[in-house]
Parts: sequence; C-alpha cells; structure tokens
Amino acid sequence: MHDTRSDDVILSARGISKQFSGFMAVKDVDLDIRRGSIHGLIGPNGAGKTTCFNLLTKFLQPTAGTITFNGRDITSMTPDGIARLGMVRSFQISAVFAQLTLLENVRIALQRRRGESFDFWRSETVLAANNAAAMERLDEVGLAGMAHLTAGELPYGRKRALEIATTLALEPEMLLLDEPMAGMGHEDIERTAALIRRIAVNRTVLMVEHNLSVVSSLSDRITVLARGQVLAEGDYASISKDPRVIEAYIGVGHD
Repeated sequence: MHDTRSDDVILSARGISKQFSGFMAVKDVDLDIRRGSIHGLIGPNGAGKTTCFNLLTKFLQPTAGTITFNGRDITSMTPDGIARLGMVRSFQISAVFAQLTLLENVRIALQRRRGESFDFWRSETVLAANNAAAMERLDEVGLAGMAHLTAGELPYGRKRALEIATTLALEPEMLLLDEPMAGMGHEDIERTAALIRRIAVNRTVLMVEHNLSVVSSLSDRITVLARGQVLAEGDYASISKDPRVIEAYIGVGHD
C-alpha cells in the first residue's frame, strides 16, 4: 500500500454539483484528496463519477460549488490553467502520435512543458537536448527499451503507459487518471497497477474507476459515488463491507 507523506489536503471540492437540462448528474459532493496519497473515485455505471472527474479536472464547469488546489480556487480555471499549476489529467494531451517514436512523443510533451513551440523542422541538435529527460520518463514507465519504436507499434496496454509518460513530462504534482485500466486484459492490468504504484511515490494520484477490485490494492482512500452523491468513503476494508456499497454494486460484479 502506498504511504501518505502527510495528511494535508492538496485538492478539495465543496458542494460541487452539475445539472444537465434539469438532470442533476452530480449533487453536493464534498471531496478531500490528501497530499501524497492514491485516492480512488469509484461507483457503478451511472453513478456520476465521470462527470465528477470532469468537474475536478475542469473539463466541465460546476453548476454550484467550489474546487481548490493547493489552497487556490480553481473553480473557474481551464484544464490548461490547472496543468500549469501542477495538476494534470492523464490522457488530456495524450492523443499520441502513432507515426512518431516513443522518444519523439515524450520529447514533444517536454517541449510543451518548457514553453517551446512544436517546430518539427527545428534542428536535430536542438531537439536532442530533450532526449535525456525524455528517456528518464520512458524509463519511469518501463518503456526505455522501446524508445525507438513508433507509438503505433505498441500493444494497447503499453500505449497507455506511453500516455502516462507524456503526462509525466509535464512534471505534475498531482496526476488524475481516467479509468487507466479500461479495456485491458489481466496481464496489462497488473502491469499498469505496478506502474501507478511507482509513479505515485512522489506524487498525488486520483483515479476514477468502476471496479472495486482494481483499486482495492492501490488506493489509500476510496470515495464511492452513487446517483451523483457520495455514498461512502474510507479505505477498502471499510467500504467493501458497507451495506450501502454492496447494495449499489449488486449485479455489477467485482472481479
């Protein structure tokens, strides 16, 4: 289990709600993410977890409520704005370039972080200045040995790892993962879980998931949503025994 470095809160939401044409998708959600923790946001299908995640990552604007990051009100900010503050949603920039190598993909993300333009015609000497840093990010996700391959050659699970590498190139203090294991087989799930543990050592991670078992061994704390509201919160041992959680997951399956 990942150890929290401290109990202070890095991301906080108070009373966030989102209404679509009269339908309240998220209603009065309070959420505190502790610095240095892995926090799971889960719920059965239709629970509102994706909407809530989009509110936290500023892909949606809340109908009501406030969101703060490191004590700063980010309620009205854009995804790019919060990324500059160090809060980055993986896959928000990650349409990886299939025809470019893994090294080139991460190098482009590094250019963005450093404010450099995407000038593909720049000299190889100038671009190579980012190679060492790009290789560090690839090594962090276990892809250094594949740096010369094009992204299009990667199997699905490894492509998601590349997407995480491009996100890490932005040097996030907090990483937000949107169903990182979706569509993966058992082997890829285990590999991705190990990857998340590694990258969380010096970072805060919030991940949205629908499956309890996926987050059971990863998360320090889990928030369960149902019908757009917080149903339960705690560690896996406590929420997995909560009768309300068990009822919400009936017919959904945990394996």
